[in-house]
Amino acid sequence: MPTTYDPKAAEQKWYTYWMENEFFKAGMRPDAEPYSIVIPPPNVTGMLHIGHALDFTLQDILIRTKRMQGFDTLWLPGTDHAGIATQTKVEQKLRQQGISRHDLGREKFLEQVWAWKEQYAETIHGQWAKMGLSLDYSRERFTLDEGLTKGVRQVFVELYRKGLIYRGKRIINWDPAARTALSDIEVEYKEVNGHLYHLRYPLKDGSGFITVATTRPETMLGDTAVAVHPKDERYKDLIGKTLILPIIGREIPVIADDYVEKEFGSGAVKITPAHDPNDFEVGLRHSLPQINVMDEGGIMNEEAGPYQGQDRSECRKNIVADLKEQGVLISIEDHVHQVGHSERSGAVVEPYLSTQWFVKMQPLAEAAITAQKNGDGVNFVPERFEKTYLNWIENVRDWCISRQLWWGHRIPAWYSESTGEVFVAYSEEEAREISGLDDLKQDEDVLDTWFSSNLWPFATLGWPDENSSDYQRFYPNNVLVTGYDIIYFWVARMIFSALEFTGKKPFNDVFMHGLVRDAEGRKMSKSLGNGIDPLDVIEQYGADAMRYMISTGSTAGQDLRFRMEKVEQARNFANKIWNASRFALMNLEGVSFADIDITGELTTADRWILHRLNETSRDITRLIDSYEYGETGRLLYNFIWDDLCDWYIEFAKLSLYGADAAAKAKTQSVLAYVLDRTLRLIHPFMPFITEEIWQHLPHEGETITLAQWPVYDAALENPEAVAEMNLLMDVIRAVRNIRAEVNVPMSKKVELIIKAGSEETLSIITRNDNYIGRFCNTSSFEAGLNPQTPDKVMSAVVTGAELLLPLSGLIDIEQEIIRLKKEVQTLNSEVERVEKKLGNQGFVAKAPAKVIEEERAKQADYSAKREKVLARIAELRG
Repeated sequence: MPTTYDPKAAEQKWYTYWMENEFFKAGMRPDAEPYSIVIPPPNVTGMLHIGHALDFTLQDILIRTKRMQGFDTLWLPGTDHAGIATQTKVEQKLRQQGISRHDLGREKFLEQVWAWKEQYAETIHGQWAKMGLSLDYSRERFTLDEGLTKGVRQVFVELYRKGLIYRGKRIINWDPAARTALSDIEVEYKEVNGHLYHLRYPLKDGSGFITVATTRPETMLGDTAVAVHPKDERYKDLIGKTLILPIIGREIPVIADDYVEKEFGSGAVKITPAHDPNDFEVGLRHSLPQINVMDEGGIMNEEAGPYQGQDRSECRKNIVADLKEQGVLISIEDHVHQVGHSERSGAVVEPYLSTQWFVKMQPLAEAAITAQKNGDGVNFVPERFEKTYLNWIENVRDWCISRQLWWGHRIPAWYSESTGEVFVAYSEEEAREISGLDDLKQDEDVLDTWFSSNLWPFATLGWPDENSSDYQRFYPNNVLVTGYDIIYFWVARMIFSALEFTGKKPFNDVFMHGLVRDAEGRKMSKSLGNGIDPLDVIEQYGADAMRYMISTGSTAGQDLRFRMEKVEQARNFANKIWNASRFALMNLEGVSFADIDITGELTTADRWILHRLNETSRDITRLIDSYEYGETGRLLYNFIWDDLCDWYIEFAKLSLYGADAAAKAKTQSVLAYVLDRTLRLIHPFMPFITEEIWQHLPHEGETITLAQWPVYDAALENPEAVAEMNLLMDVIRAVRNIRAEVNVPMSKKVELIIKAGSEETLSIITRNDNYIGRFCNTSSFEAGLNPQTPDKVMSAVVTGAELLLPLSGLIDIEQEIIRLKKEVQTLNSEVERVEKKLGNQGFVAKAPAKVIEEERAKQADYSAKREKVLARIAELRG
């Protein structure tokens, strides 16, 4: 192996090798238990960002682990056509060339969008490869491919025929920039510093006026009533009277409706049915006219009278001036309020009366709610997101699914040009058969992009063909991994769609991770210029370092702060693994896989590292199954950096460099075995470096990606070796700490006397005196139950023993007493903390017996140590 690891060379080499050999293809283990994940499809609108890198890495860790555990794994890749987002990008590109989609026409424009899709799908493929994702590309899907189109049509037609899809005129969210309808969850609400305008609407009979307030005075041109509460004493005599709408002069009634809050403002509300969803409902109850005063681009229309042709913001300015001139503007008040913006175009959303297609959500939601509350629903991780999901779905409104776009699934509805009738069908041929008409024209609109992506877990596997082999084997999916920010957009919709059309939940678990934020905790955005390109990170530090940092850097459901220094630390960790592996390989020359034997007579260090590996394997498996990536990362780091590299490899050198051939062979076996299993454990997190190293090790099989996952083996449990090793490590640390305190370098030999507290401790020290002598660098070493002790020594206390270093001429006695007094203070604090805990009756009553016993053992240990330190102080004062 080279001296240093070259990520670029290894990553390209091994990804090509994996792909050429189809190691990630599902269905290769027909007798194994299936395990499936379908990738949340990224939009073909551009490059993947660091949030995608987090999402995909977490999935890859799961799928690589399950593949190594012997499952027949499917990780299905795909991309989303993304409707309005992609069309907007292509239209922007065309505008730079001075043309619009209308100049091209629908067919030619769609050719441009398909070309865009191919370009960016290829880019996404390249990014997936750079990240090392173990996807089954043979099953890749796209939300506009033939299979998804068939599924979308079936869902639309079935829902329509069940009466769950309807076409109607309702208030919807309208994006005047993109000129399309939006669903509620495609609207982002931002706090805006605006104004509240207080206006007088005069009574027709001249007897006075009613005061109303609005944040959008331009919509008053569409007012068709003023509403008051039926029990509001102030207005009881005015109900049924007529007002004159300022500017326009239209007569409008005063109506009574429970919608109005008596205590809020003046208690009177202007009603604009065509420009407010609540007003729309009031208008239906009272049969009010619906007057739309804007066109689809947010320009005032003929109903706006003198303001026709003005932009809505320009109209607002002019109408306020005119209201003031007429004397009906009472006051303008500063007002901070939430204003809806289009998630895609950024334009201020207009509540707009429009004829659209809708899904009746309540019947679909009820089935999902029942399943969740009966215990048959999806398992949310973290659990708190179940409440978020239920809260939304219990209050869900009908879903506007039509979009005034060209890119997307065309609505399967045909209109008769002569009769105006609508015919919903699977195809135009079927529509003609149903209608018996020839003058049919298909609806120009397309479906909301989420209408197709909510079928993703099952339509990608062959549904609506329920006999599809992939659908039969891999549905439902085992888990969905996604960000908590699309729980409404996507997760909830997939659940109710799956229950409705497959009768099964779409996945068993949904693991919600957080967002990736910058180092200061801010959301990444173009405006802030704080976005991170994952390819830039990979270029600088390698894919493994990026994957390890982002996957282990946060807990479930919590946001991750991306810090480049953390990636650098992960790169250093990868280098540590590389260097430890190089040392191992230099000492494994001539060792074959068949030679590896970890049975028989082993050293304390050998038995200890096998125990720690076994323990770590068990815990890592449990943590990955629980989606606890942060804790997994901590355990892996501690085991590799501390146990394996800093301790075991150093201890192994005694056998590897010693004259005992049998001991050397055993340590070689243990070293090869432990390194091999360690690489397997960290492979899902760092796939490239682990494959590179594993291929140099004595091994069986073509690739680490298919190597068996380490499993817990009770035969490797060795608490005695752990106790011995803990004592040895405590001794070595204590001696090194003493050296550091008095500036005695490790190169200088020292005398060491160990006063053992028991025969058992003495036996451990005696059996392992070679380790103590080597790592404490002693010139002489004596151990006993009551050895002779010189007057001038430095001392330290470890569990079960006292360490004495005669350092005459190298130590200031008074300084040593000061140091020991500080140690007494520390031990006093520990004793006091444990005694306080044990003195807490609530703790003693509720804590498990094992926990209480552990606390009592700590109390005894700290107290014993304190007594020994106090005794040493007395001796030094002599």
